[in-house]
Amino acid sequence: MPILRWFLAFLILAMLASLFGFGGAASGFASIAKVLLFIFVVLLVASFFFGRSRG
Repeated sequence: MPILRWFLAFLILAMLASLFGFGGAASGFASIAKVLLFIFVVLLVASFFFGRSRG
């Protein structure tokens, strides 16, 4: 799933930025990762719900 890959990429970028002392960039990457994770979870739950209703 592409959105999960984007989430992991931003999570890794946030960890690397915080490791090297770029606090502002780490905060930005972490907030993007949180939003992508939320979207992924919503889509996952919706696919389970609508997938079960079909069959």
